[in-house]
Amino acid sequence: MRTIEDASTERLMLFGYWSTVLVLFVAAFIVFNNALQIDTVDIVIFIVLALLLIFMTILLNRVRKLFRNRSDVEKVSHEERLSFLKIGALQDAIFNSANFLSIATDVDGVIQIFNVGAERMLGYKAEDMVGKATSAGISDTSELVARAATLSQEFGTSIKPGFEALVFKASRGIEDVYELTYIRSDGSRLPAIVSVTALRDAQGNVIGYLLIGTDNTARKQVEAEQALLDQRLRDQQFYTRSLFESNIDAIMTTDLRGIISDVNQQMEALTGCTRDELIGAPFKNYFTDPVMADASIERVLREGKVTDCELTANARNGKETVVSLNATTFHDRDRKLQGVFAAARDVTDRKQFEYLLQESNIALGNAKTAAEKANSAKTDFLSSMSHELRTPLNAVLGFAQLMASETPPPSHKQQLSIDQILQAGWYLLRLINEILDLAMIESGKVTVSKESMSLAEILLDCQAMIEPQARQYGIKIAFPKFDEPFYVHADRTRVKQVLINLLSNAIKYNREGGTATVECTMVGKDRVRVSIKDTGSGLSPEQLQQLYQPFNRLGQESRSEEGTGIGLVVTKQLIELMGGVIGVESTVGIGSEFWFDLAAAGSPALLSDGIDAADVDIPTYSSVDESTKRTLLYVEDNPANLTLVEQLIARRGDLKMLSAIDGHLGIKMARTYLPDIILMDINLPGISGYGALEVLRRDPATAHIPIMALSANAIPSEVQKGLDAGFYRYLTKPIKVLEFMDALDTALHFATENSLTSKARNPGISPR
Repeated sequence: MRTIEDASTERLMLFGYWSTVLVLFVAAFIVFNNALQIDTVDIVIFIVLALLLIFMTILLNRVRKLFRNRSDVEKVSHEERLSFLKIGALQDAIFNSANFLSIATDVDGVIQIFNVGAERMLGYKAEDMVGKATSAGISDTSELVARAATLSQEFGTSIKPGFEALVFKASRGIEDVYELTYIRSDGSRLPAIVSVTALRDAQGNVIGYLLIGTDNTARKQVEAEQALLDQRLRDQQFYTRSLFESNIDAIMTTDLRGIISDVNQQMEALTGCTRDELIGAPFKNYFTDPVMADASIERVLREGKVTDCELTANARNGKETVVSLNATTFHDRDRKLQGVFAAARDVTDRKQFEYLLQESNIALGNAKTAAEKANSAKTDFLSSMSHELRTPLNAVLGFAQLMASETPPPSHKQQLSIDQILQAGWYLLRLINEILDLAMIESGKVTVSKESMSLAEILLDCQAMIEPQARQYGIKIAFPKFDEPFYVHADRTRVKQVLINLLSNAIKYNREGGTATVECTMVGKDRVRVSIKDTGSGLSPEQLQQLYQPFNRLGQESRSEEGTGIGLVVTKQLIELMGGVIGVESTVGIGSEFWFDLAAAGSPALLSDGIDAADVDIPTYSSVDESTKRTLLYVEDNPANLTLVEQLIARRGDLKMLSAIDGHLGIKMARTYLPDIILMDINLPGISGYGALEVLRRDPATAHIPIMALSANAIPSEVQKGLDAGFYRYLTKPIKVLEFMDALDTALHFATENSLTSKARNPGISPR
């Protein structure tokens, strides 16, 4: 409208201007036409009219220019108003947008404006925040503290960790955009990107601050995921490189042409070249036999792998190293062949070790041979010692048993002497057996036959065997009453040996009138514990440390009780051979409790009673006619042993005895008289018992005769050796009369049942 009015006014002024110009021209024309001559007044009038015309023209131009400037100004003002309206609308849209968090505060940080976006994102109501809360109050305190510390260090001034930290840069006119975590009304956290602007009045004074923020959750999540992926990639690269570098082998990769593409530090050390020098160089260049090295790469590419390919690496300084090459191909994710991955292991030490091992094996073989000889010598010594000790002991115990069973019986005084002889003899026999047991265990020649067995039955056997000794010492022994059976996986004979030893110790080293208690309990689900507790004098800690030392009786040497100091050593080793554990708890003045644990077992499918027969008197035999008596040939070089066996045979009415003092004579008499039974010593002059056995077994005339060994060599391996050689039975000295008589009965029964031969008897030959 204003523009239209200005245009009309301008046209009116133009009209007035030209009207005035026309009037002036008309007036000038009239003046000049009426004047007869031109005088000074006319000239002045003309000049005034001209000046007036010029002035009117200048005035017209100025007015037109003013109108045009005014129009331009009004046009610009209109555009500015339109722009301001657009900006205002845009600001309103932004401020009221739900996607932007807009918070305006006063200079103290108190919230003055809290837009819709702030309400939506933070969960607070505008009426609860405006004029009541500060922007710092809904921000993460720890971030404010950290930001204050950072700004304080950056600007060299102390900044408080609150609203001041949020607007410090903006208050100084510095553009400030940063990350900030807001605390929502429900306590959750909102990561945001915040832009802070200072609000100023016309004089430039700060009157408040505007904080505009956007939700940074998605960006944070993306950044976190990307950071995690980046970290995983770095970790994977580091892990792969670490595997590559930490390997003790020299590792390299090559392309399909055999050109090295990567190496580890071990490869650098092997060749004396740097990684940069090696990469791009042919693989074959670093080996003394390039053709063989190149062929190994071709073989890998052809076959897919190669193992233990021996090459010699050649270092830059001339050092040669024998390596074992193991290589395989590698592919990309599309299974396209990329090259060869190879590992070269330095086997120089192994080669040297193999050489040393070869020499050591030779030395070890020599040492083994020497050890076997020494062990054989030890075995021979034990066998010899056993034989030499048992031979005289056989006579002592044998004749003592005969004297004890004479008719009429010996007098009381004689019986006491005989008892002393028997007691000392059997003690000496136990000592010999324990020494042999210890030696056999230490040499590893003792084997155990483990089976499921009932502890109740074993303890019943032990009770019958040990109660006489307990009564002799006046000791009461309490054995457990089993409500349910206990079974262990162990060797029946060895368990009985262990129990008898521990029970004997509990009796011998108890106080007068003391007690011993045997208990069986479960230890866990798979172990059975047997404990024997006595009321003796107990053992000190020093004595417990020496408990399992051979021949150490722990200061009991001065006491009257018999002992060797070997029993517990043998007991411990037997328990350990059966996979068990033995222990002791003792208190001086109170007593000791020995215990051992063995593996629990289930009930066996078939149990034998295993009860040993009690000692009984020597059986008597009905006399038969001399012509119907069976014949026993005894081959023995020791007169005392011959006499003992002769007297034992004399107790039987169904046998007569022939004797020979060496193996050759024994063979001759066996062929001549064809006895029903042959009893043979092992260590005989001329030919051993084994040699005589072999001769008689090869002779058809004597091959049917049962031959029993009777030897003082009681080592289990020797017993087994004798049985394997073909002896019908292997009896040991000293003779146990009942065992001896039972063996004779069994052999005679065997000969009778098989009707192996027609016996030739010669009544004219008297037994020796």
